[in-house]
Amino acid sequence: MDLATASQKLQHNGFLDLDVNPELDLVAEIQRLKKEKNAVILAHYYQESEIQDVADYIGDSLGLSQQAAATDADIIVFAGVHFMAETAKMLSPNKKVLLPDLKAGCSLADSCPPHLFRKFKEKHPDHIVVSYINCTAELKTLTDICCTSTNALAIIESLPKDQKIIFAPDKNLGQYLIKKTGRDMVLWNGACMVHEIFSHERIVKLRVRHPNAKFIAHPECEPHILDMADFIGSTTGLLKYTIHDASQEFIVATEAGILHQMQKSSPHKTFIPAPPTNQCACNDCPHMKRNTMEKLYLCMEYEQPEILLPDWIIEQGVKSIDRMLEISEKAGLGLKG
Repeated sequence: MDLATASQKLQHNGFLDLDVNPELDLVAEIQRLKKEKNAVILAHYYQESEIQDVADYIGDSLGLSQQAAATDADIIVFAGVHFMAETAKMLSPNKKVLLPDLKAGCSLADSCPPHLFRKFKEKHPDHIVVSYINCTAELKTLTDICCTSTNALAIIESLPKDQKIIFAPDKNLGQYLIKKTGRDMVLWNGACMVHEIFSHERIVKLRVRHPNAKFIAHPECEPHILDMADFIGSTTGLLKYTIHDASQEFIVATEAGILHQMQKSSPHKTFIPAPPTNQCACNDCPHMKRNTMEKLYLCMEYEQPEILLPDWIIEQGVKSIDRMLEISEKAGLGLKG
C-alpha cells in the first residue's frame, strides 16, 4: 500500500488497521521517526507502560500540552484521548497534532454534548461556567474558566462568594468541590466511567487484608469512595504523594496505568489497584488502551489521524484555558495537569 492510500485510509476510518511487521523493532522505529519528523511524543499516565517508556513527556493532559507548546517540535503525537489532543491543538495551533487512534474518546467528555449544554447554560444566565479540562474543545467555547483536578479548588475560591457557578462536566469532582468550598454550584450530570465503578465493598475487604496501606483516590471517584480515602488528589498529586509519604503500601483508586510510574518512582513500595465492581482486578480505561505501540508507529509513519479544529473553536475555546492559567499563576500553582 502506498503512502497516499494508507494516509487516506487512516484519516477516513478514524483508526489504524494496517498490518505491521511483527519482527519490526517498534521502539527503534518510533525513535527514528521522532528524529526524522522533529516530533514530540506525549503519553498520559493512563497509557500502557511501553508507550509511557517511549514518550518524551509523561503526565496529566494539560501539563503535557503545555510542555509540547514550549518545544520547537513540528509534530505533537498525543498518546491519550481525543479531548487531550484537542487541547494540544488549541495551545499549539500551528503544529500538526496526531492521535494514534481517532476513536480514543472519553466517557466524561462524551457525557456533556455541547448542544445540550448550551441549552442548560441558557437556563442559568447569571452563572459563570467552570469546566473541567476533561471536556471537548467545543464545550470549552461555552466555558468561562477551565480547571484541572489540581487547580479546581483554587479556581472556585478565586471567584466572589456571591458569584453563581455552573460546574461541568464531572458531577463527582463538582460534589467534592462543593464539600471543600461550601459553594452551592449547579452541576452538570456527567461522570467518568473508570472512576464510577470502584467497588466500596471490595476496597473495604482489600484494606482489611492490607491494614498498613494508605488508600488514595482521584476526585473523579464517587463521594462514598472519597469518604474512605486517606488522600485525594489529581493523577500527578497521587504520584507525588506516594513518592513523599512514608507508607510502604498504597491502594490506588484511579486508572491503573499510573501504577507504572509509581512503581518506577518508588520501586521498594507496593502499589495495589483499587478493584472495580466487575470481576477485574484493576480498573482500565478502554479508550486510553485503544492506543498501542503499533498504532503509535503507524500514526508517526503516515502522520495520520490528524486533529483538526475550526479556527473559531480554537480562538473562543482557548480563552477559558488562558483564564485558568492566569488564576493559577496568581495562586502560585505553575504548570499543572
